[in-house]
Amino acid sequence: MCGIVGFVGARDDAREVLQAMMDLIAHRGPDGQGQFLEGPVALGQRRLSIIDLEGGRQPMYNEDENLVVVFNGEIYNFQSLAEELRAAGHTFATRSDTEVLLHGYEQWGKGMLDRLRGMFTFAIWDRRENTLLLARDHFGIKPLYYYQNEEGELLFGSEIKSFLGHPGFHKELNEDQLSLYLSYQFSPGENTFFKGVKKLMPAHWLEWKDGQATVQRYWRPEFKPDDAPSLQEWEKAISDTMQESVTAHKIADVEVGSFLSSGVDSSYMAALAKVDKTFTVGFANKQYDETDYATEFSKHIGVKNYAYRITPEEYWANLGRIQYHMDEPLADAASVALYFVNREAAKQVKVCLSGEGADEFFGGYNIYKEPFTVSWYDHLPLWLRRSVGAVANLLPPVPGINFLVRRGRPLEERYIGNTNLMGERRKRKLMKHYTGNCKPTDISRPFFEMTKGQDPVTRMEYCDLNLWMVGDILLKADKMSMANSLELRVPFLDRKVFELACRIPTKCKVNAQQTKIAMRGAAEMTIPAKTADKKKLGFPVPVRAWLREEKYAAILRDAFATPAAEKFFNTKELNRMLDQHVSGKRDNWRQLWCVFIFLVWYDEYFVKR
Repeated sequence: MCGIVGFVGARDDAREVLQAMMDLIAHRGPDGQGQFLEGPVALGQRRLSIIDLEGGRQPMYNEDENLVVVFNGEIYNFQSLAEELRAAGHTFATRSDTEVLLHGYEQWGKGMLDRLRGMFTFAIWDRRENTLLLARDHFGIKPLYYYQNEEGELLFGSEIKSFLGHPGFHKELNEDQLSLYLSYQFSPGENTFFKGVKKLMPAHWLEWKDGQATVQRYWRPEFKPDDAPSLQEWEKAISDTMQESVTAHKIADVEVGSFLSSGVDSSYMAALAKVDKTFTVGFANKQYDETDYATEFSKHIGVKNYAYRITPEEYWANLGRIQYHMDEPLADAASVALYFVNREAAKQVKVCLSGEGADEFFGGYNIYKEPFTVSWYDHLPLWLRRSVGAVANLLPPVPGINFLVRRGRPLEERYIGNTNLMGERRKRKLMKHYTGNCKPTDISRPFFEMTKGQDPVTRMEYCDLNLWMVGDILLKADKMSMANSLELRVPFLDRKVFELACRIPTKCKVNAQQTKIAMRGAAEMTIPAKTADKKKLGFPVPVRAWLREEKYAAILRDAFATPAAEKFFNTKELNRMLDQHVSGKRDNWRQLWCVFIFLVWYDEYFVKR
């Protein structure tokens, strides 16, 4: 696990610039660093040593040194690929997974990408062809950003902040992203909050040659439900596949631990992995604390649990640092708790397993129950539902109103993912420069077009797999683990697991009463039924309660009085929403938190720096 940076564009100070970029992501790899500079290209890597501690140094070369690579991630099938490549005549100098990328590219070109099983971003420079290839893994577990300036220089890196070390990077806010963020709570799509900086999207490669960058998708996930197997057969298949995936994800030359909350995903993961240590965080408020459960469950599976309770003071004190590490604003309050559990785990191990991906693969979100609740309403004429929803949207938010508003529109118009914090009406009142040029559905619509004819749950899963999971779940998993120099591995997000999950019919995933039906059944083969059947809670964080205390509400009032708040928002409306929340008249905490976190992030990148 590492961080990579680089650029293409000849400059006299290339070595110093590359080092400055590498220093800005030193937290991703405190165990070592390496550089390659030749002609117009500069490649840098910071290393967190996990596999082949001595032989896996980067940059790495193939036999004739025609190819050079810097790599971030893990290839879990590298041993079988290495055997295949040796049989084809390739000679390996190390036992690291990095070297498989070089020989694989020699043998199969870009076709290598479809053979890889793992999480990765990498850059390969072909010295003979003067060509740079960048690539990102199938699900977007590892991030990669790129930027091309007017001078024609191409910059890339595992984190946007690395670009701040390059004189050719012109830092400018992309204000168009703000409106999308206020709905999604993260920065969706390929654009970022930095003008000109793009994300290389999951399952994409970028090739730079002769000053031109070409981007292309090399793989696309597809759901292909199969009604033939029984529920019991699916449960057995999940159990077998997950055991194999966890075994593959434990390959390391260092100790591996596991995160543990009170949910089925992490509990199942910890039990399958048979690690020696689990890690949990909670809060002093029992309603938001999972540490007692984690201690009890860890004893049940015979491992030691390390639990840590976060104080309100340290939660709030670390918000700036966390948003700096995030690169772009992320208003998921659970990301802060994730920072602390990674911090605590990093004191004991260098690698941890986590349960991300189970919900998108196996139907885990409570919103997926929606098509099965009050289903008769969807059979009413659309014009009637639209009319009722339009009227309901003008009424105060009392119970039942949200249902009428949501169900008054077709799925592809109302569903953009797990969060839809603010509609256009709310944003128009709140934003100083609202344009409405890009609506949230402009981002989600292509994914619904790709799933036409499929059932509503499958369509929501596909949307979440491409948006919510990448922009929120995996972003915070990578950034919060790397901020603490910890490698996080996600065995649910595995190609072999998806090849199974994509065939499971919706009836074996979710109904009106339960989510992750088949996966919970598989988990019951390993963990107690009361744990496997536990209702999904997410990562409970007491921000809603804190914001009803004047002590913490005052922090938001101060933020809403800053020049940045005045620049972007109608602060009178913000304070009115805060007063409503403090008094208990409305539950506005998510919307308030979203604006506040943007201001915290903006302060880190455009005021302090």
